[in-house]
Amino acid sequence: MTEASPWWTPDVHADRRPRLLARNAIKAAARAWFGERSFTEIEAAALQRSPGNEAHLCAFATDMTEPDGARTPLYLHTSPEFSAKKLLAAGERRIFSLGPVYRNGERGALHQPEFAMLEWYRVGETYESLMADCAAIIALAAETAGARGFSFRGRDADPFATPERITVAEAFARDAGIDLLSTLGPDGETDRDALHAAALAVGIRAAPDDTWADVFSKVLVEKIEPLLGTGRATILCEYPVSEAALARPSPADPRVAERFEVYCCGVELANAFGELTDAAVQRRRFLAEMDERERVYGERYPIDEAFLDALAIMPEASGIALGFDRLVMLAVGARRIDEVIWTPVAGPLP
Repeated sequence: MTEASPWWTPDVHADRRPRLLARNAIKAAARAWFGERSFTEIEAAALQRSPGNEAHLCAFATDMTEPDGARTPLYLHTSPEFSAKKLLAAGERRIFSLGPVYRNGERGALHQPEFAMLEWYRVGETYESLMADCAAIIALAAETAGARGFSFRGRDADPFATPERITVAEAFARDAGIDLLSTLGPDGETDRDALHAAALAVGIRAAPDDTWADVFSKVLVEKIEPLLGTGRATILCEYPVSEAALARPSPADPRVAERFEVYCCGVELANAFGELTDAAVQRRRFLAEMDERERVYGERYPIDEAFLDALAIMPEASGIALGFDRLVMLAVGARRIDEVIWTPVAGPLP
C-alpha cells in the first residue's frame, strides 16, 4: 500500500486549498454574525493550572520554568470555559472565543489533538437562546460554503431546517426502549442495577463492573447517537444531572439538567449548558469527576480554585461550545476533520 503524500506537498495542498479557503470564509462569517449581535471576542490563554475537571477529557501536560528555576505544572486547556466564565464574573455580558484547544488521546476522522472551538456565552439569557444561535450558525456555515445540504457517512441533513428537539429520556424510550427516568432518584441519584438490567434486556453488552455512567454511555453510543441529526439537526436536551457536571438542574425536574447537545448527520457538533453558579455544588461535582478519573486512568487534575472563587460571583448565564472544524467539514463535504485544518497534527489517522 502506497503511503499518502504529506499535506504540505504542492499537489495535495492544491486539492485541499478550496476547502481551507471555505473554512476561512465560514470563520469570517461567524465572527461577523457575533459582532452584529454585540458579542465581544475574547482570547483565552492556552496554558492553565487546571485543564478542566471532566473525568474522560485528557489533557497535554507541561511545566513552566520560573526565573529562579522553579517548575510549575501547567496544562494546555481542553476548552476556554474556565477563562470565559472568569470574564463573565468580571462583568462581560456577551462573549465568544474562536481558537485552538487541545485534547490528548483523541485522533480519528472526527478528532484531532489540536482543533478549533467556537464557544460563546450569554449572561441573563436561557439556554434555549443558544439553541436558536446554534441553528443559525449551522445555516450560516452552509450558506457561506454554498452547500444545499450536509452529508456524512450515508446520512443527510438539511442545515436550513428547524432542528428536531428531543429530551434524553425521550430518545432512550424511542430508540432503545429504556425508561431512563425510572433509574434516577428524586434529586438525580442513579440506580446502577436498574439501568444495567434495562440495557441487558435490549441487547447492550454491559459488563458486571460497569457503572451507571458506563451503561448510560454505551446505550447512547450504540442506540441513540447514530440516529440523531438525520434529515435535520437534532437538539438532544435535558441530560441526567449526573451527566452534566457544569450545568444547573432543571427547575422543572431536578433529575435532569439544563444541558443539550447538537447533532447533524450523526456527528456531535455542540455541547451547551445553563451554567451552574453554585461554587459549593461545583466543587463537589469536580471532586466526583476526579474520583472517577482516578479510578479509570489513575490520575487527577488539580481544581482551579480561582475558577470556583469567580463562579461565586458570576451572574446567571448560558454557554455553548461548538466544534468548528466538524461544522466546516460538514459544510464543505469533507470526509475527515484533517481535510479542513490548514496544518493538521502530523501522523497517520488510525
